[in-house]
Amino acid sequence: MPAKYSHAKKRSTSARKANGKSGAQTTLHGHAHRNPNPLLDRSITQTMTAVSELERAISRVLLLRYEQDIGRLYSTRLHNVALIYLPKLMLDCIDLTSPGWVAANADCDEVKDFFRGAITMDMRQAGERVATKSVLWSYTALRHFALSNSVPICQKRGLHSLRLLPHIQSLKAHLDVLEAMPVATFSKPAHLPSLEESLELLEDDLFRRKNKTGPAWDDWKRKVRVGYERLVDTLWLVAKEFDVRGYGIVLREKLTTKWCDCGCSTDHLGEVCERTVREEEEGLGIRSGKEREWDGRGSGIYGWQTEEEEDIWEMDLDFGGLEPEECDGLDPEMTIGELMEWRYFKAERAKEMGNKAFRDCEYETAIKHYSSAYDIEPELPHYQLNIAAAHLKLSNWIAAEKACNIALAQHRSGKGYWRRAKARRMQGRTVEAVKGEPFADLRLVLKVQPGNAEALAELMSIMPSAAADIAPSSASPDITRSSSPGSSSSARHQGGSSTSNGSRGKPSRPLPFELAETDTRRLRIYTHALQVEMPVIGKGRGKGKGGAGAYDIQVETYSYPTWERCKVQRASR
Repeated sequence: MPAKYSHAKKRSTSARKANGKSGAQTTLHGHAHRNPNPLLDRSITQTMTAVSELERAISRVLLLRYEQDIGRLYSTRLHNVALIYLPKLMLDCIDLTSPGWVAANADCDEVKDFFRGAITMDMRQAGERVATKSVLWSYTALRHFALSNSVPICQKRGLHSLRLLPHIQSLKAHLDVLEAMPVATFSKPAHLPSLEESLELLEDDLFRRKNKTGPAWDDWKRKVRVGYERLVDTLWLVAKEFDVRGYGIVLREKLTTKWCDCGCSTDHLGEVCERTVREEEEGLGIRSGKEREWDGRGSGIYGWQTEEEEDIWEMDLDFGGLEPEECDGLDPEMTIGELMEWRYFKAERAKEMGNKAFRDCEYETAIKHYSSAYDIEPELPHYQLNIAAAHLKLSNWIAAEKACNIALAQHRSGKGYWRRAKARRMQGRTVEAVKGEPFADLRLVLKVQPGNAEALAELMSIMPSAAADIAPSSASPDITRSSSPGSSSSARHQGGSSTSNGSRGKPSRPLPFELAETDTRRLRIYTHALQVEMPVIGKGRGKGKGGAGAYDIQVETYSYPTWERCKVQRASR
């Protein structure tokens, strides 16, 4: 035997006999493994199926409550916008016109487009602002469901999902209740104060101003009150164009495609949340087992369900947002707020490159840049609308329709319906473009933008009888609009219709007073542009902050629609 194998000797006969019994057991065990007990196998399969159903039910409960939380918390945000920012907008408009201008133009495209842009920028923050609170609240509810069924909870690791298996039917019944609820939307919470105080402050401010002379200022308090009420109505109307189910994508993916059916996801949720929930209970004086109906909803928000309820969109996102391995040349000390701004500017840069390619008729290149922008900021739907415009230029009708569907799942915009209608018609689906379920695209364009002449003409060319049933609404005064996220009239070169209403006429709702000449002036509403230092693509000398290893930078200007950065000026004719 070669020396290298000398340590491997043959087993003696006696050794084999001594181990005969053990060998028999091994053989029997191996035989049993090759031929499993069918009853045992069926039992394991049934258990794993039940665990999978339990986990899907838990993740679905978390998701539905998350959607409700976004709708509930952003409704508070909208109410505070009506209290704080709309009076300032009215003052700026009245300074350039007269008290009746807002009442006459509250529902014009110029005002709506500004609201759309600001709401779009707010909704892209929904995940960062709502997700953590919603998960904690929902875990607390799940935890108290377990306690009410005498399920033990570990003080360190929290709730173990397998312990809920005997109560899966009760949990599914709770899920059925959530599924039966209306889709989450925006509406004023009943406990919040009325807008009367804000209106009185607005009137006091106008009362102290000079030069309130002429017929336009007759009965000015009534005009201001009507204008404020209509402006608030327009705010809520525009907000309902947004679908909460299209936002909070990071948590949504974790609760759907990335949620594990074996139980480890719920177990990890318990490990992360248990300590925080126990601290919340102790801080609020909640005694476990005595107040099990408490689900933690509202904990962490000052003044919850009172007139002083906190607007979490006003909170600074000043906590860390990057793990060391995620820095990729960025400052590891960047906060969540700074990181979100950086993502937006980076996406806007890609969009501008796409716009340039679009203008140069390089539509494939434009699609690449728009897709890059959407990958960076998937909660800004206008990037998908740009992708759809480029696909329409390339006659890629199916791809254009798909891009419109993605955008409309977040924001039901007139531009999205218009482009999808065109894509469907070019596929030969003319009837569906008019009569398709759930609503006809062209009809919806006119619902969102009643003054869209091109959509009305298109509908008349397809089905005159259907167009005859739609009475064209009266137009608002001439307006202009700067491009911004959510705008219905931005980037006309991107293959869509011109949707701003350019004719003069009376407002869509009758006014209780006569219009003055100054009430028909043209105004432009926009936001202050931001100047940002951005790295020069292709000229980086390395990663890092400052010194020889830093990127070359240049100052770039971006539109960043926000409520507080609103600016109003006379529009040039």
